[in-house]
Amino acid sequence: MKDCGVSSLITSKLWSIYRIYTESVCPMASNKKTVLILVNKQTTIVNFRLEVVVALVKAGYRVVVSVPDGDRLGEIEAVGAEIIRTPMEKESTNPIKDIALMLKYKKMIKRVKPDLVLTYTIKPNVYGGLAASIKKVPYVANITGLGTALENKGFMQKIAVRLYKIGFRKINKVFFQNSENRAFFEEKKIALGKHSSLPGSGVNLEKFHVLDFPEDGAIHFAFISRIRKEKGIEQYIDTARSIKEKYPDAVFHVCGFGDDYYEERMKTLHNEGVIVYHGLLNDVRVMLKDVHCVIHPTYYPEGMSNVLLESAASGRAIISTDRAGCREAIDDGVNGYIIKQKDSKDLIEKVEKFLSLSYDEKREMGLRGREKVEREFDRNIVVKNYLDTAAELTKSKGE
Repeated sequence: MKDCGVSSLITSKLWSIYRIYTESVCPMASNKKTVLILVNKQTTIVNFRLEVVVALVKAGYRVVVSVPDGDRLGEIEAVGAEIIRTPMEKESTNPIKDIALMLKYKKMIKRVKPDLVLTYTIKPNVYGGLAASIKKVPYVANITGLGTALENKGFMQKIAVRLYKIGFRKINKVFFQNSENRAFFEEKKIALGKHSSLPGSGVNLEKFHVLDFPEDGAIHFAFISRIRKEKGIEQYIDTARSIKEKYPDAVFHVCGFGDDYYEERMKTLHNEGVIVYHGLLNDVRVMLKDVHCVIHPTYYPEGMSNVLLESAASGRAIISTDRAGCREAIDDGVNGYIIKQKDSKDLIEKVEKFLSLSYDEKREMGLRGREKVEREFDRNIVVKNYLDTAAELTKSKGE
């Protein structure tokens, strides 16, 4: 009898361990529905979609995020998501490596057994979408911008369109961040009937609250972006040089990272006193508290510019180009100015116009931006769309 009791106790303990293991590791043995999120870098989640992850976890989903390695993955795990580190060469056009990525996603889906796959940016969208369709799992993509391959006509555009048509052939929904991107997909007849719109990634209005407006005196401008030609860095430098000749107290900050050429150039310009170079910032609020206006002279194919939305939400005036993903954030002359693309002269004129405003007018321009973001770009709108979509697509048959 004593041996039987010990045996029963051991069996009970083993069963408990097995149950805990299967519920936490094997989604088929758990009542939780699983959402797999595929992204090409950690900031896609940490900076812009963490609230979506939090909402899904709170709603009872098991959330697994596939992402290349990074130093901020703990922030994703801290809200209850699991991490799968997936190496990826974002800029590579090597078809062998792209096929290998698709096969990784296919094996991942087989292992994780998700009820829904969410994808962001072109490679996760295309190759994650293809893997999900092969494994017959519902999937939803977010077009965060066309990218240069799609925007510029030519051979690469034809290839990219073909890849999207293949990757999206069985897609359940495609979210767009601006009307021009949506119109492009409609024109190319990609995933017709599956399109829906979002206000970009939205803004967390609690995290990006209205900051105290800097004191009157030296006026500070900031460029906050990847440092590359298509982001308008050359126009920004031209403007800094020109304005400082007439307004020597004006300060032009640059925050971001670039290739070796631009890294060295920014350091040289910093030493010359043309700009103040800060390098990459993990938290843009550190910069926003000290500037009066953010300049984003991009002509890169944006989805919706997060830096413009975050700056406006913080009560800062914004200046950006007349293109999709930027103009939507600006009511020209109300919360900022819209400029022509690749036009240093126009940017210089708009900066001078801003400098001519009184302190109260500059501050008021920032406050009008906050009001616009509250009306149109609250991240809760985005979160609700994803929760509703997840509930719809993971609903079991017969429910």
